Amino acid sequence: HTWGQNLDHHPHVHCIVPGGGIALEGDRWVPCRPNFFLPVRVLSRLFRRLFLVGLARLHTAGDLQFFNDLKALKERESFQSYLVPMRRTEWVVYAKQPFSGPAQVLAYLARYTHRVAIGNSRIVGLDDTHVSFCWKDYRDSGHHRSKIMRLEAGEFMRRFLLHVLPNGLHRIRHYGLFANGHRAEKLALCRKLLAVPTPSTSAEERTIEDASGADDNSSPCPCCGGRMKIIETLERGASPRTPMIPDIVIDTS
Repeated sequence: HTWGQNLDHHPHVHCIVPGGGIALEGDRWVPCRPNFFLPVRVLSRLFRRLFLVGLARLHTAGDLQFFNDLKALKERESFQSYLVPMRRTEWVVYAKQPFSGPAQVLAYLARYTHRVAIGNSRIVGLDDTHVSFCWKDYRDSGHHRSKIMRLEAGEFMRRFLLHVLPNGLHRIRHYGLFANGHRAEKLALCRKLLAVPTPSTSAEERTIEDASGADDNSSPCPCCGGRMKIIETLERGASPRTPMIPDIVIDTS
């Protein structure tokens, strides 16, 4: 989600689905049809229905405003009549293959699921009243796409907090083959049916897992409740001897 003109919008919801599934007998992999993603016509009509139902709900709640030639739509009967042709019109839903394949899609989504709304590197100025940060104006096709936006501190925090999930919601949810109850078993069966070897964990991933993992005797984090593991204890003024691992911060305070 790009900080800039779209900063007031909530993060998008992305879904990743496999191109097939395990047969009910559990003895073979059933792939989808070649070059098939989803029934676009069914999707367009479903989107049309959900959109118009949501629009009518907003009108009933009084959340829509009409001006000039559209003032008559404030009346419920006029608004319902206005929506009738839209229910008969075919809506267009655009679906296409990714330019660089599935791996690029996963890499793209990972940048959104494993980071906060804005990185510290994009904040270029901060004082008692305002925050300045870099953003990209994709409407500008020239070399001046990167721009600086300056907001009051309160407005900056308001936009930032739009990206904070409410209590009880998770950033990533797994269903089907990736459900927590049988993930390891199902993935092993998928690899067997597809004749795909089990990927070996790289040394870097093992290092991160060792550093982020914790034993039962470790102290819980006061914020999230997860277990914490001490990587290194530093004397005052000393530099860390342990190599810095991505996503792990050593607090020397």
